[in-house]
Amino acid sequence: MATTQTLTYPSSIPPEPALILRRWYAAYTLPRHEKLVTHQLAQKSVECYLPLYEAIHRWKDRRARVQMPLFPGYVFVQIPLSERLKVLEIASVLNIVSFKGQAAPLPEGEIEALRNALGYRKAEPYPYLAVGRRVHVNAGPLQGLEGIVVRRKGDWRIVVTLDSIMQSVALEVDSSDVELTRE
Repeated sequence: MATTQTLTYPSSIPPEPALILRRWYAAYTLPRHEKLVTHQLAQKSVECYLPLYEAIHRWKDRRARVQMPLFPGYVFVQIPLSERLKVLEIASVLNIVSFKGQAAPLPEGEIEALRNALGYRKAEPYPYLAVGRRVHVNAGPLQGLEGIVVRRKGDWRIVVTLDSIMQSVALEVDSSDVELTRE
């Protein structure tokens, strides 16, 4: 007579902390699907963030102001790692940015600092920078961010780079708010 066994796990064993902790991750999307993905994530009650900037686009017959993604191809999601399938089930999401097969969380506080900065400053995409003179913002709404200072049309800007997705953004900054970092 054959017997069957079922495996049960005691509920007193807590799940791994990494699976419960809500962290920010970058979800890589199909080109020009960022707003659609954000809408679909909101319908699934997944906290997400899509930073936008305003640009003027010209067509043959008209000009219009449009909201464009600051980081094309990426939507940021705050989830416990165990819920990554909620994000990956969306057809327009290609994957979550990973390194060596493991989903790579963004550095702590980076999205909050970006949100604060965009609330007070005008931003626009900037080519990815990996080398250059680094500065630390020690005052103002961008306080705590690190980046590279550049000048554009007489204004000072700090280029903040998200290394995990190899994207940069330029934000207006007052030159008195920055100090050189030691390398």
